Amino acid sequence: MGRAGVAAGPLAWLLFLSLTPSAAATAAVPAANASGSGPDLIYSYEYFVQSPQKLAFYSWYGNTKLYHFRVPSDTMLLRWLLQAFKGPGSECTDVEITVHFRYGAPPVINPLGTKFPANTTVRPSFSIKLIHNNTIINVSNPAPGDWFIAAHLPRSPQKIEVKGVASPCTYIFQPDMLVLRLTDVTILEPNISLSQTLSGSQLRHFKVFIPKYTLDLQLELRNCVSNGSQVCPVHLIVGPNTLPQSFQKVFSCTDQQEPCRLLLPAPPWDTWLQVTAEGRAEPNVSVTFDAVASFTACQPGSLGPLVISYASLNQSLNASSASLSMGRSPWHLGKRMGVGSSPFSPVGDFRNASALNGFCLLSYPVIREELDVVSVRFWPLSGSGITVWSRLPTLFPINLNTGMDSGSTFIVSLKLNTTLGSNISVVGCLSATSPVLSLNTSHNCTTAFFEGYSLYLSDSSREAMLSVPYPETGNWYLSLQLICPENLSECQQVRASVETSLSLSPCFNDCGPYGQCRLLRRHGYLYASCTCKAGWQGWSCTDDSKAQTVAQQNLATLLLTLSNLMFLLPVTVAVCRHYLVEASVYSYTMFFSTFYHACDQPGVAVLCIMDYDTLQYCDFLGSVVSIWVTILCMSRVKTFVKYVLFVLGTLIIAMSLQLDRRGIWNMMGPCLFALIIMISMWVYRCIHRHHCYPTSWKRWAFYLLPGISLAFVAIAIYTFMGTNDNYFYTHSIWHMLMASSVAFLLPPREKNTKPWAWSQKLTCRYQLCKNTQEELYAVT
Repeated sequence: MGRAGVAAGPLAWLLFLSLTPSAAATAAVPAANASGSGPDLIYSYEYFVQSPQKLAFYSWYGNTKLYHFRVPSDTMLLRWLLQAFKGPGSECTDVEITVHFRYGAPPVINPLGTKFPANTTVRPSFSIKLIHNNTIINVSNPAPGDWFIAAHLPRSPQKIEVKGVASPCTYIFQPDMLVLRLTDVTILEPNISLSQTLSGSQLRHFKVFIPKYTLDLQLELRNCVSNGSQVCPVHLIVGPNTLPQSFQKVFSCTDQQEPCRLLLPAPPWDTWLQVTAEGRAEPNVSVTFDAVASFTACQPGSLGPLVISYASLNQSLNASSASLSMGRSPWHLGKRMGVGSSPFSPVGDFRNASALNGFCLLSYPVIREELDVVSVRFWPLSGSGITVWSRLPTLFPINLNTGMDSGSTFIVSLKLNTTLGSNISVVGCLSATSPVLSLNTSHNCTTAFFEGYSLYLSDSSREAMLSVPYPETGNWYLSLQLICPENLSECQQVRASVETSLSLSPCFNDCGPYGQCRLLRRHGYLYASCTCKAGWQGWSCTDDSKAQTVAQQNLATLLLTLSNLMFLLPVTVAVCRHYLVEASVYSYTMFFSTFYHACDQPGVAVLCIMDYDTLQYCDFLGSVVSIWVTILCMSRVKTFVKYVLFVLGTLIIAMSLQLDRRGIWNMMGPCLFALIIMISMWVYRCIHRHHCYPTSWKRWAFYLLPGISLAFVAIAIYTFMGTNDNYFYTHSIWHMLMASSVAFLLPPREKNTKPWAWSQKLTCRYQLCKNTQEELYAVT
């Protein structure tokens, strides 16, 4: 991520000057306030640039290009400049580019319209479409923190492109971000009146800090006077703006009675809240008011005190280390510490409902256990079994604020361990920034600026699970509470035992049996996604609408492996014609091609005798070397020259395949060179013999022309007809056609070479000669 200040370049200045006239005027110097209450706030700007990336057609989330920005605090206006253009020298058609935006985490997208796993809640991302032009997106009062942009091309074509056949089209995308900040924002302190004056449509910006355990926030405008009368032409804008969904509150005090009040239940905890007062009076008409912020706080009941707990932990340090080294959870650790069924004693005796008086919630401390990259497990200190009451909610604070948690999947699993009875249920709410503390009176799972995720347990539904892909960065809260809709008095003494499981996993269910979880990286940010196989689709490879059946998978494996048995034909022909080196190469190709395709299958019919990369390399090497030795064999060069070319060409082919296995010229280069040698030798023989070579028309009609035709058909199928759907058909045909072509093209045995007649001349100074003289033995 790049950042530029005043010298950000002409583009930054153009974007800055085009924000608003007033903003541009106050960016350098403070403007005088007409009301005489002091200077206006001073604005500053910051410009962020990220390097352009080449876009790809979409088939899975790894094809998207992700951009990560951090919006600073006190930002009044956020402006993105989206630049899309074609690569240099690229003469391609215009393609629609889709750009997704999201605050707090990467966008969860579904361009293919596939199904998500069961119990997965997804909110659609904010997206726009553009075609190779510059587009500006404005967001007023954006939330500070992480913002993500994901861009991709339309769905990838099904055709398998051979690298190097055609020049690919290049589409490049680059987002730039410009923010306009307030350098000094007035702090609105609790229960302290702050006098303000607005003239016309003037703006005033405040911020108020929301402490932890705040039930609600009340904003008041008192003593509001405009033009000598007690009217209040003021709009209040409270909270940040987020994408894809914003819960920013806009409240008009024009028609409200004195004083003007705005009540916000469940405001975000432990954070600064933006408040903007906008004047709605006539030009040159001022309005004065007193702004007051007040909180309603509650007293939490928590499992403590931690000092005693830490003392017990230090006394059992050796036992703790042994327990953790054996992979046990903190629940087992509590039992080793000798504190009964729970390692920590609660404040008060919460086994009785009377002990809950005076508290607004019961908070359970949670241990965060790092397991692996973007893999975390959360353990309540009291163990997995949690007591849930009807009088007040049970709360679990969950820290997802490390900056690396938003690239995984947050999984919540609940299990009811007690019998509740009819019409009694346990309702849960998972929310970010602040918890929902009114589950006993309403099923609404919404805080002041966030729509949470609901869970439900009862005797008929004793288990509940929820997965949230790419959760927003921040503090999350899980609230649980008993609900008795009919007889509330009977519910006062009822309690439920709920087993909780909270975790962050890179991919839900590890993408299942037909998927693979891939860890992706954009600069220092890590995130995970699933890539599916065997026709399975979806975010976690659970959509089987186009999945291959087991019979289809077995058929594909059999076709791709058994079609290599056609190489037995050229092996047999080569052995019969005394081309033993060529026969060895064909056998090598048949072996590794068979087992490479047995290992390359996406379904359950898979067999890997060695590393996949090794099998693939050997298959590619054997294929190219088979063509190389066949054409050199047809050229009829001298034997020692042929074998020298065999070895030298194999070494060069091995090197080129190591550089790029799928490049078409790695195969075509050696083949063209071998064809030049063959044509040169044939032309030389034609000139030397004054006759066409090969001389026999039967050789041309029954061997060469059929072999060349089969080779051209195979190359055409391999290059132009292969798709993802018909791959196992077309590639099997390629195997059979190429093996048959080699059998036709192999030249006949040399006339002066007898079958299996090995040379008896040795390279030493002695010679073994055949003794045809008959020896006569005398018998005496």
